[in-house]
Amino acid sequence: MRLQALLFLATAATTFAAGVVGWEPVVLGIDADLAGQLGAHWQRGLVYMVAVLGVLGAHEAGHFIAAVVHRIPATLPLFIPMPVLLTGTLGAVIGMEGSRADRRQLFDIAIAGPIAGLVVALPVLAAGMLTGTPVAASPFATPPVAAWMQSWLRPDLAPGASIAPNALFMAGWVGLLVTGLNMIPVSQLDGGHVSYAMFGRRAHWLARGILLAAIAAIVVLGRTNWIAMVVIVALMGTDHPPIRDDGRPLGLARTLLGLASLLIPIVTFMPEPLLFE
Repeated sequence: MRLQALLFLATAATTFAAGVVGWEPVVLGIDADLAGQLGAHWQRGLVYMVAVLGVLGAHEAGHFIAAVVHRIPATLPLFIPMPVLLTGTLGAVIGMEGSRADRRQLFDIAIAGPIAGLVVALPVLAAGMLTGTPVAASPFATPPVAAWMQSWLRPDLAPGASIAPNALFMAGWVGLLVTGLNMIPVSQLDGGHVSYAMFGRRAHWLARGILLAAIAAIVVLGRTNWIAMVVIVALMGTDHPPIRDDGRPLGLARTLLGLASLLIPIVTFMPEPLLFE
């Protein structure tokens, strides 16, 4: 409990600082002019901090509540601060005893987080788009779902134009990035849990194929920004560990929802999230 509280406070501090300095890739305490910008931009930092913690908190609350409902032991969320003040956070996680869950319980716990997170992230992103200032180009990539929202909410924007980063827009953007990464069906990511609940051990082949495709993209396309992610997944183990009652049927409703959830990383994923020159 103390660790969770300390990490939450640390993440609140780094996300506040990220908003104050305007989501620049600077390091807290080294080259961030936090004191100089605090007076002018503290409100932006506060709004971003509350919004992004709300998005991440909704995601983890979805997991936690589903785990409690199914009586699967789980920890409170562990928020992850990031002193490089680009987003101020690497998201949040909960720990749970997944080996005690059956297929339906694993599915419910895994899918509840992304759904809850998107329910908060998409309206926050929409609010940021509606109140944002148009710019010719943004340093932050636009995933497909955000591009569709922008064309609908801001028809006044010229072709190729974007929204200047603001507190609500960036909180929603982080929510999409975190959700998209988590829903990739590999290892013990949310998508890996969902995939394993749906396909059982056959999900291992899907996970291995995705990992190999990611490695190929790094080598052939030069997507070196994903090296760290691939290394983390490889260290976690590509294959999902076994669970209780592995043969229990998932059911039609959960299967259809699971198949639909496979679209989440497609519409929220950004191969090159940052467009800084």
